[in-house]
Amino acid sequence: MQVSVETTNGLERRMTVEIPREKINNEIQTRLKSLAGSAKMPGFRPGKVPFNVIQKRYGGQVHKEVLGEMMQNSFYEAVSQEKLRPAGMPHIEPKNEADESKDVAFIATFEVYPEIELGSMDQIQIEKPVFEIADADIDKMVDTIRKQRVVWQAVERPAKTGDRVTIDFEGKIEGEAFEGGSGKAMPVELGSGRMIAGFEEQLEGVSLNDEKILSMDFPAEYHKKELAGKPVTFDVKVVNIEEPALPELDEEFIKSMGVNDGSVETFRNQVKANMLREAEQNVSSTVKQQVLDQLLKTASFDIPKVLIDSEIHGLMQQQQQQMGEQAAKELEPTIFEEQARRRVALGLILSEIVKQNDIKVEPAKVRNIIDGIAASYDYPEEVVKYYYGDKQRLAEVENYALEGEVVDWVISNASVTEKPASFDELVNHGHA
Repeated sequence: MQVSVETTNGLERRMTVEIPREKINNEIQTRLKSLAGSAKMPGFRPGKVPFNVIQKRYGGQVHKEVLGEMMQNSFYEAVSQEKLRPAGMPHIEPKNEADESKDVAFIATFEVYPEIELGSMDQIQIEKPVFEIADADIDKMVDTIRKQRVVWQAVERPAKTGDRVTIDFEGKIEGEAFEGGSGKAMPVELGSGRMIAGFEEQLEGVSLNDEKILSMDFPAEYHKKELAGKPVTFDVKVVNIEEPALPELDEEFIKSMGVNDGSVETFRNQVKANMLREAEQNVSSTVKQQVLDQLLKTASFDIPKVLIDSEIHGLMQQQQQQMGEQAAKELEPTIFEEQARRRVALGLILSEIVKQNDIKVEPAKVRNIIDGIAASYDYPEEVVKYYYGDKQRLAEVENYALEGEVVDWVISNASVTEKPASFDELVNHGHA
């Protein structure tokens, strides 16, 4: 088998492989003889069909099968011989196929994986947030939880910001009602910004049973194009005015939050435990993001286009699942290119670190991750069985765990400094 390789552009390789014609012909003859021993054709007894008839009937099909198999097998032998690592499937083009006087040649065009030279890990600077959960943080979180379960109480005063005003309304454009512009007993929370500009503001100061005409314009970017930018009026009648009241931090409220003993101390301890878990997850995410960002800067290399295209295809499939196939079809693949390029580059870097440092994942760590996922379901044992019964899902978890191992390895070799951060900075605003 004769092999020659040339670099055409960047990571692209053009490899010419020659297969001895005799080897192909011999395999074709062997298969045709095998067919002759078992073929059934009208007018002949089984196994007694003349070879020239078999050859005429099946020769073209067998020739095509043998040539395809030999080109494929020869390709993999050739890349192994030349110590090449193809990225994606090759484009194979046969030559001299019909010229019986010459050996069969084919040209395979493909991209190879890049050679990645990793920079020194001690050049990576990681800033790790450190935090404490203070009593004031717990107080604030408890108030947040209470606000999420606010109780609305009717008042007999003019409405103000923060109140909930219930109205009957009819919208009109140029004096005519329009579809979807009317409603009964609709609650509007003043100051929430959920209504179009001017709507909530004009309800401030209204009293119970007031009737009022609100005037404003639909936003130019309004989702209903037939209404976008048009002036509109709403005839409204005030049905109710309510103010928010926080529920008391009593035994009934605490039990409603799943704390069986109803004690404030147990509730606060549970809140603190949840806050610690959330903060630790944010620290881990923040540090991991720094590691990945800086790994991208430590290595510079070409990325196989075939891998980027494959990643773009995967991202578009995700969008189809989220948006629906028709909506996703309107998206241009180019909008995913930067994200795909980053993901492929990081995947190559992480794989190189794994290979160079023989990093592995213990099965116990994979199980811990799966147990963590399963814990949020009603029947966790069924979720665990699902993951271990689906090779693709299990591989996804294993890859995630391996990525975590690589990040931990980088951190252990990087320069890490600690920076104090409050819980609010970590969770609500991110860590600078």
